Amino acid sequence: MKKYIAEFIGAFTLVLVGCGAAVLAGAEVGQLGISFAFGLAIVAMAYGIGPVSGCHVNPAVSFGAFIAGRMSIGDLVGYAAAQTVGAVAGAGTLLAIASGAADFSLAENGLGQNGWGPGYLSEYSLLAAFAFEVVATAIFLIVILGSTEESAPTAFAGLAIGLTLAAIHIVGIQVTGVSVNPARSIGPAVFVGGSALSQLWLFIVAPLIGAGIAGGLYRTGLLGASK
Repeated sequence: MKKYIAEFIGAFTLVLVGCGAAVLAGAEVGQLGISFAFGLAIVAMAYGIGPVSGCHVNPAVSFGAFIAGRMSIGDLVGYAAAQTVGAVAGAGTLLAIASGAADFSLAENGLGQNGWGPGYLSEYSLLAAFAFEVVATAIFLIVILGSTEESAPTAFAGLAIGLTLAAIHIVGIQVTGVSVNPARSIGPAVFVGGSALSQLWLFIVAPLIGAGIAGGLYRTGLLGASK
């Protein structure tokens, strides 16, 4: 149960801090600031809850670890459930805070939800959004699986993973808002509804494909010093 509580807290924090930077301070910190908010949230949680659960805070990470042979199916299900509930709770808390501003409108300001197409940021196509999420998640998982191997200097794993997430956001915020994490997408979409919900499938399917690719590379020995 400690592992699942830790994953709940981690996903809660990621959504509250990362999406919170976009919603509460986006105009002040810009895309770079939002990117580092997501990355630094992961760095903080890696050292805060990493010793308890490994700090996946992301169903795609857990799925990639499962494919790589580092996680049981039971823990995969438990982790994914805890992460999703934590993300929804984080988005709900963000909504409660944001609603305290007189000029906040959920319909206009949103909650940092992911998306693509007309009306969403730079209006990238579905194909571009799908490709970005698959490739970005695969890269993210390669860093995670590589930096947490027994032969790696794991004391720096949290920093490497967090900086990778920040870099992915710098590149991809204008494309999809960057998910690479189904729970992170589900949380805001539950409250925003509309296209955030109708487009949610991409932010579940594409990250899982990317994570599966990375996990497969480690499972088959094509990557990884231990094989």
